[in-house]
Amino acid sequence: MLSDNIVACAKMLEKADPDRFRAVMAAPVSAREALFPLFAFNLEIARAPWITKEAMIAEMRLQWWYDALEDISKDKPVKHHEVLTPLAQNLTPRTAGLLMETVEARRWDIYQDAHTDQAALENYIAATSGTLIAVAAAMLGQKDLTAARQYGWAIGCANYLNAIPALLDQQRVPLVDGRPQAVAALAQKGLDCLDQARQDRALIAPTARSAFLTGWTTKAVLRQAKAHPDRVIDGLYPVNPLWSAVMLLWQANTHRF
Repeated sequence: MLSDNIVACAKMLEKADPDRFRAVMAAPVSAREALFPLFAFNLEIARAPWITKEAMIAEMRLQWWYDALEDISKDKPVKHHEVLTPLAQNLTPRTAGLLMETVEARRWDIYQDAHTDQAALENYIAATSGTLIAVAAAMLGQKDLTAARQYGWAIGCANYLNAIPALLDQQRVPLVDGRPQAVAALAQKGLDCLDQARQDRALIAPTARSAFLTGWTTKAVLRQAKAHPDRVIDGLYPVNPLWSAVMLLWQANTHRF
């Protein structure tokens, strides 16, 4: 039975990130105990820059999480919090340190500055999504995090491309190069990362396979963005719900992606 804090994390995810909630619900109960707090934490830091127009307040929210993770990385106790408490129970000093990088990367979301170059954009995706999935896999017993980082980068790329219209509405500059060929190249890099993770699939510990469920629609999104990069600005077509449900069920039962 899941604790009250983990149930609270699950409810947060169900409301604000229903696709990721479905992915975690497809995992064994033992994996949910680690994944729900982790993805609730991700939700907290992802939306921190967007719930206020005051940059200083957003910075303070992110700094609170950074400081809490720093305490965990130094084996210090943390304050009671419905997300932080169960998250801390599943983190090691190493994985807490990795999530500090994720928090730091989210500071870009506070401001309207463009990424300095393509490498900065790709590093942002790596820190916000590649690291997140790597930590999820590590929590579930994975030692070598290479495949998880690759898979997480692909997920982050797909999510980022899906978010382009919303970012533009907020007067952000999400793409360093918005030409169709550049967008298609970014999507192709995501597909390449997905293929690389698939090649390393045999190295994934059985207990860590649930960390990879959250990307079950990634390939479809990236393929669409590559084939029709002009759609990214106005919004990619949503994945067919029936196909999506079937794919999640298939991945949860076969452990393939």
